Amino acid sequence: MAELIKIYEENPSPKEIQKVVDVLKNGGLIIYPTDTVYGLGCDITNTKALEKIAQLKGIKLAKANLSFICKDLSNISEYATLDSSTFKLLKRSLPGPYTFILNGSNNLPSVFKKKKTVGIRVPKNNIALAIVEALGNPIISTSIRDEDEVLEYTTDPELIAEKWDKQVAVVIDGGYGDNIASTVIDLTHSEPEVIREGKGSLDIF
Repeated sequence: MAELIKIYEENPSPKEIQKVVDVLKNGGLIIYPTDTVYGLGCDITNTKALEKIAQLKGIKLAKANLSFICKDLSNISEYATLDSSTFKLLKRSLPGPYTFILNGSNNLPSVFKKKKTVGIRVPKNNIALAIVEALGNPIISTSIRDEDEVLEYTTDPELIAEKWDKQVAVVIDGGYGDNIASTVIDLTHSEPEVIREGKGSLDIF
């Protein structure tokens, strides 16, 4: 049974955040708010939890395009290689509703070693950032909705908890979510390439 935990974005309760972090450290899956859609996540260092997410999404872990939720630029630089122009672009646009595809560094968890790139997010959401801060490393993020389907339940934490009740340990109620996904931008080539236009404005270039 998924536990529904109410956390207020304006002032996330350290006690409730710690409860979520304990679940993550024990390999549990969580559904949590971002500045776009609610995300399904786990600790990036827990292989069993990562495999569980891949199974739920019906994909192979080695090939899964999962994003890392990081807390800031220095956190990003641990997992991705950044040149000066990339760094400046990220500094201008984060935190915000973007997923940036970057070249991965040697610090990627072992299950991602074969992947040359990594998707990175720093959402403008105090709950997500507080979880990553307290955990001490990024969490994995993947959308709880199907890409081609906009469903009512994906914005309402109580309906999310009903639907995912037996598959995750915790659903965080951080208020109603959005139904527009992040803008995905590939920064691994000489020119930025917009892979998916979503909530994030393209005025950052």
